[in-house]
Amino acid sequence: MFYHNLKYSIKILLKNKVLIFWTFAFPIILGTFFHMAFSNLVSSEKLDIIDIAIVDNEQFKENEIFKNAFDELSSEKNKERLFNTQYVSMDTAKKLLEDEKIIGYMYIEYNTPKIVINKNGIDETVFKYVTEEISETSIIMNNILDEKIKNIDGFDTVIDYEKIYNDVLEIINNDNTNIKNTASNNLDFSVIEFYTLIAMACLYGGMLSMTAINHNLANMSNKGKRISVSPTKKSTVIISSLFASYIVELIGLTLLFLYTIFVLKVDYGNHVGLVILLACIGSLSGLSLGLTIGSLFKKSEGAKIGVFIAITMLWCFFSGMMGITLKYIIDKNIPIINILNPASMITDGFYSLYYYSTFNRYWFDVISLLIFSFILIFISVIGLRRQKYDSI
Repeated sequence: MFYHNLKYSIKILLKNKVLIFWTFAFPIILGTFFHMAFSNLVSSEKLDIIDIAIVDNEQFKENEIFKNAFDELSSEKNKERLFNTQYVSMDTAKKLLEDEKIIGYMYIEYNTPKIVINKNGIDETVFKYVTEEISETSIIMNNILDEKIKNIDGFDTVIDYEKIYNDVLEIINNDNTNIKNTASNNLDFSVIEFYTLIAMACLYGGMLSMTAINHNLANMSNKGKRISVSPTKKSTVIISSLFASYIVELIGLTLLFLYTIFVLKVDYGNHVGLVILLACIGSLSGLSLGLTIGSLFKKSEGAKIGVFIAITMLWCFFSGMMGITLKYIIDKNIPIINILNPASMITDGFYSLYYYSTFNRYWFDVISLLIFSFILIFISVIGLRRQKYDSI
């Protein structure tokens, strides 16, 4: 009976054109609109190489820290290159700034770096920040150098200043703090919208399970009447319907991932396998929701669909689909809402893969989705077992 119901449930779902549109075509169409709306977002926010100039006076030439730092940050061999640096005289630097060929220039006076710019902006702020960081490093190095010299005992000791300087320089070079251009990753807000799109597609799969279970209910179809009077276990009917819906849902997710990755060129990060795994588990939560609404609500099919869409759209709204700041507001002020929200669990799991180096939060979301799904499936089984009909 399990395989019989599984086979016919799949046929029924695939022949339902309206259902296939909302679960297969609609996410792809919406993803296309997202791509059209946000395709230029990444390029506009990406940090480009900044054109600057440095006055190559005697004080700069004597400052090894500033020389090494700007050489490294301007090197074409450096993948995190920040600057396109010109080493020029003061007059040339002023001329370049006046002609807007650079955003600003830096010169060292009395061992203090000074920056000259014409306006305030992101590039100017980055230039100022980097210079301040190098300056602070220089101060730390000089303090360490002074401390090492003070700790040398004896007036007759010959101080090897070069060795001390090299030791301190090695300490600075081994510091774990590095300036890197990670803007292309951290500012890709369009990917967030695609994460919520996948979450919506996972939850919308619940219409598949709801349709499949409706065909097995005595008050919804003739097939359901025959099943109701047969000795078939309710759990067999539920599991086979859920499994059939899951197979069809996975087909839809496969098409969505293939389209977004190979056609829209969406970058899901370095853990595509884990992204797909989370989507598969997230779709189970959507199917279990559709199963619960279909089995417990004794209403017409249209009314059940209305309840289902209202719930899923509210969840997607809270997860940030209509604005990424809303999820932050909910997490900060009413965190219990998104803790119980499967759409938020799915998107939160995607964020953890994209932004964090550990997987603790990801696996927490995966386990939470599994618990959520099994609870709803259990409620559906108990609910169907208790259903009685006066007449069929």
